Amino acid sequence: MSTPSQASLPERADAAAWLAVAAGTLGALMATLDISIVNSSLPTIQGEIGASGTEGTWIATAYLVAEIIVIPLSGWLVKLLGLRTLLLTAASLFTGFSMLCGIADSLPTMIIGRVGQGFTGGVLIPTAMTIIATRLPRWQQPVGNSMFGATVILGPVLGPVLGGWLTENINWHYAFFINLPVGIALITLLLVAMPAARPKWEQLREADWLGILGMALGLGGLTVVLEEGERAQWFASTDMRWLAATSLLGFVLLGIGQLRASHPVIQLRLLRDRQFGAVVVMAMVVGVALYGTAYVIPQFLSGIADYNSLQSGEIVLLSGVPMILMMPFTPLLMRKVHIRLAVGGGLLMLAMSAFLQTDLTPLSTGGSFVASQLLRGLGTVLSMMFLNQAAIRSVPASQAGDAAGLYSAARNLGGSLALAGIAVIQDQRVWLHSRRLEESMSANSVLVQNYMHAQTSALGSQATAFQALGGSIQIQALTMTYADLFWMLGVGIMFITPLVFFLRPLPMSAPPVAAH
Repeated sequence: MSTPSQASLPERADAAAWLAVAAGTLGALMATLDISIVNSSLPTIQGEIGASGTEGTWIATAYLVAEIIVIPLSGWLVKLLGLRTLLLTAASLFTGFSMLCGIADSLPTMIIGRVGQGFTGGVLIPTAMTIIATRLPRWQQPVGNSMFGATVILGPVLGPVLGGWLTENINWHYAFFINLPVGIALITLLLVAMPAARPKWEQLREADWLGILGMALGLGGLTVVLEEGERAQWFASTDMRWLAATSLLGFVLLGIGQLRASHPVIQLRLLRDRQFGAVVVMAMVVGVALYGTAYVIPQFLSGIADYNSLQSGEIVLLSGVPMILMMPFTPLLMRKVHIRLAVGGGLLMLAMSAFLQTDLTPLSTGGSFVASQLLRGLGTVLSMMFLNQAAIRSVPASQAGDAAGLYSAARNLGGSLALAGIAVIQDQRVWLHSRRLEESMSANSVLVQNYMHAQTSALGSQATAFQALGGSIQIQALTMTYADLFWMLGVGIMFITPLVFFLRPLPMSAPPVAAH
């Protein structure tokens, strides 16, 4: 998104400008919270709407997929409708879709509501930085950037604990109903603080419609294939073949749009820049770590350690402690610390935090995640904040908005792929570990026979003893699967860490720039 020249900005922001910044930050916080607010309460929601564990991942994935599609469109939508009209429309619809999620009694209704939340919330996130860039002078923008940075990083972390508290103390429905008063406050701030602008309907003629359609079909189809492919036996299913073909068609249309449109919906040409391409890849992997762990940890604690939604959310929230403590110092760090050292160190901390969880056992509790969560929070701050700046400074100023949109889409795509990949890997590894455990217990083994005899005596019947044994095998297999997921995450982060050598130093005297 383009920003005005420095000369056109006031020397000091007035009250209306700060109210506008507050509105943008509030909208971004509401949207980022709802990315993960369902994670801790997902088992409860799944049970009440009749969804299986793997189907339940769609409650989180649907939001991210819709967000990925709309984020690169936000700059064009601002030009088309004007910032005030776009934000009022997005805030109103986001609140309405939140109410739909709150009253949902089936998986399809919930998915429709979450997709609607994603499309409208995806607009609220990048436009918050547009407000900062257009309403604040350069010397005051770091304050706005810090406010926004806190919402983007802390939103997914605060979501699980807020959702967990509401689920345990009131009802899971209020994880969505809470957006009603927040939405009303946001709409009021926008009406008071944002100047009106006339829509420019002529932008409809210049739109990259092939790119828009291609992005929706490509990313949507790809995520569905990843999510449902395992259960449908991949390409043995006619539906999977059609979805894969649809996704491929979408990416072809997106490519044609890149060649033919004067202003493509997403500037993939920017990836030719070695630094920017490396930043996008690293952002995607950080997105996998941020959203993937915020999903896996509550699932482990609720399924294995028997934690309730609030207790699981509190463990996820631990990673927010170093984020809060470090946020005020990030502008100073950007001036004093070399970007390769900061990002490389942050990625290694993320990898180490994942490897710390590879020794999980069925007896592990929330205490097993304390050190790794604190380390994960510190690594996220160092990597994300520096990568934000590198993404914008990798390209000419005229393309900074396009770079920010592509960077944000990549980060959220990482989160979407993480949730889809977790479902696939979990199904495969649980089956594998279950079979291996069963094979290791020979019916002729004296130890096994003695164990089953003792269990039969204790439980009263042989059938009950075998049922208990099957449950123990399932819990052990699931625990081993979660350890596998953390190991894969750690290896993936280590694999892309050498990309930091493509990063160029940030200007040490320059203030942080606006990023989505």
